[in-house]
Amino acid sequence: MDIDNVTIHSKLNEFFGFSHFKGNQEEIILNLLHGNDSFVIMPTGGGKSLCYQLPALLLPGTAIVVSPLIALMKNQVDAIRGFVTGNEGIAHFLNSSLSKAQISEVREDLMSGVTKLLYVAPESLTKEENVAILKEIRISFYAIDEAHCISDWGHDFRPEYRRIRPIIDEIGDAPVIALTATATPKVQSDIVKNLGIQDAKVFKSSFNRPNLYYEVRDKVDPDRDIIKYIKQNPGKAGIIYCLSRKKVEELANMLVINGIKAVPYHAGLDAKVRAENQDRFLMEDVDVIVATIAFGMGIDKPDVRYVIHYDMPRSLEGYYQETGRAGRDGKEGVCIAYYSYKDICKLEKFLQSKPVSEQEIGRQLLLETVAYAESGECRRKLLLGYFGEDYTLDNCGACDNCLNPRPKFDAHKELKLAIDLVASLPENFRIEHLANILAGITTAMVKSYKHDKTKFFGAGSEHNARFWEMIIHQALILHFLGRNIETYGLVSVTPEGIAYSEAPYKVMLAGDRSFSEDGDEGDEESPSPASAKGGSGGDPALLSMLKDLRKDVSRKLKLQPWVIFGDASLEDMSIMYPVTVDELKTCQGVGEGKARKYGKQFIDLIARYVEENEIIRPDDFLVKSMPNKSSEKIFIIQSIDRRMDLEDIASARGMEMDELLTAIENIVDSGTRLDLNYYIDQNIDSDVVNEIYGYFRDEAETDSLEDALNELQGDYEELEIRLVRIKFISEVAN
Repeated sequence: MDIDNVTIHSKLNEFFGFSHFKGNQEEIILNLLHGNDSFVIMPTGGGKSLCYQLPALLLPGTAIVVSPLIALMKNQVDAIRGFVTGNEGIAHFLNSSLSKAQISEVREDLMSGVTKLLYVAPESLTKEENVAILKEIRISFYAIDEAHCISDWGHDFRPEYRRIRPIIDEIGDAPVIALTATATPKVQSDIVKNLGIQDAKVFKSSFNRPNLYYEVRDKVDPDRDIIKYIKQNPGKAGIIYCLSRKKVEELANMLVINGIKAVPYHAGLDAKVRAENQDRFLMEDVDVIVATIAFGMGIDKPDVRYVIHYDMPRSLEGYYQETGRAGRDGKEGVCIAYYSYKDICKLEKFLQSKPVSEQEIGRQLLLETVAYAESGECRRKLLLGYFGEDYTLDNCGACDNCLNPRPKFDAHKELKLAIDLVASLPENFRIEHLANILAGITTAMVKSYKHDKTKFFGAGSEHNARFWEMIIHQALILHFLGRNIETYGLVSVTPEGIAYSEAPYKVMLAGDRSFSEDGDEGDEESPSPASAKGGSGGDPALLSMLKDLRKDVSRKLKLQPWVIFGDASLEDMSIMYPVTVDELKTCQGVGEGKARKYGKQFIDLIARYVEENEIIRPDDFLVKSMPNKSSEKIFIIQSIDRRMDLEDIASARGMEMDELLTAIENIVDSGTRLDLNYYIDQNIDSDVVNEIYGYFRDEAETDSLEDALNELQGDYEELEIRLVRIKFISEVAN
């Protein structure tokens, strides 16, 4: 079709209201209008959709848009219908969500030639009944969105994408445009090969997003850190990604109770709830959406100001795609990732359940993520290098490593050694194997290839394997080493590397950053900062004053000191300096009841101490935690409120009675009040209850269950002691 530049500019303004094209959109559109295959690699926010939407409206026939994003097809269709008013049939989607009547309507519009754009899921495209009708209509072109899904080296591999080319051949040949926001050279090769578009013109935009700031933080108490960050940026929209649905729910609830407008989003939620939460975020009813990677693909919200990764993603492609949702309007975008090597180990363990081929791919992608996280080099340079793009500036000025640079060292000897090792081997090997050779680590693979007998084995033993992995990664970025596209992960020497080895010169590299080995797992029973250390870690003078006050209060009320506040609670107070009842409730073991009952004297003392000593209180410590954030705890509390028998509660959760009692004890020990009188009155003689209760009131020096059992178990059953202890703590201590 002969359409000139003037026409497409006119139609751009008519349909979309834009006065000019972005980047290479115009060139891409003209190439498609001329009937040629196109391969578009364009970062998130670059305007990929327009590259097929405008040609579809101009060309005769119907454009087939293949997309995995069923939930977003309606949005796309509604948008097109908004551009071209008065013709609802101009765009349709065809997927499993439609009724029979709706499917019939789509088919009628297709057959009549009204429809210019048909969005289909790959699964719908392959259905015989759909193939049959598509054979009967004129196809203008095929647009394959999220084309990286075709590669098992991509971050979102969909096996059904591999069937697209055979179906195209069956329906009828037409130009193909493949589009992706992220693709490594290996993934690009897979896309071209699997779609049969070897002659396609490639349009590759820069992956650099200069408005984005990248940072990797040590994963130590990330909940508190995130809450602090969000409160320092009020009213700004943000996305927080977690790997598990459970963590999504927990973190979203944590944010809410700390006064942050947040909602969860994951595939396990009801479809209606997901849609509502997504809409609330898009409509700015909430500021933060906490999500798995199920959220975000195709979401057009230009003003997302930050993207936080609570967990490191499984691949750098996924990371780039997700961070790309920040700052799509070209303004500020902050990308923070929390890293702990323990999380990586968990992901590796998860891979063990996969087929061997998937394990290998997954492990290689994880290693790239580790290298990115631990590197002291410019984050932007590392990211762009991963996608085969060179970043030439020494300092980007917009990442943590460039703003706080690590000391650099001359690495020319190390680079030469790594290059010479790779050059000496008759076969190509992966990075970790090469690193093991240089570090002198004997593995089964090293022994099987007899690489422990070469001169290179242990030649760099003054450094560990991680150091040598970093050196090899840097050699890849510098193009001294390269990867064969078809055998991704296998490292070989490039002509540039040979030249460097023959005439090495000074190359300054930054050493890797060190992170804590454990990080924070976000476990439900994670100790507080005080208890984790085994000591208060707080203000010793204040702690002493608080203990004295506790003693005075206990004498007046004729209660054991531990009944007022436990040592762990006082230690938290000496760290956090709470001066209101709400702040006091954030301390370990202090619930609503205890704070109201005993708290005033303690917060008054702390307030005077803070004022007299001119102490600046660490507000960032004052993070409200979720005392009952697990579904199990919530279920137990609700069941007791409904006066269910404990045996029935245990049975409903698949627990033994002992396990249930332990869970209940944990709940009351954390400061929550439970009323078990209905059960105790039915099952324990009142005299026994009074005698055990009297022990805790008059004799017990601590709240220790073990001490109570040692003292009382000869006279009373363990179940009786535990239940009455729960009753006492709930009624008196909480």
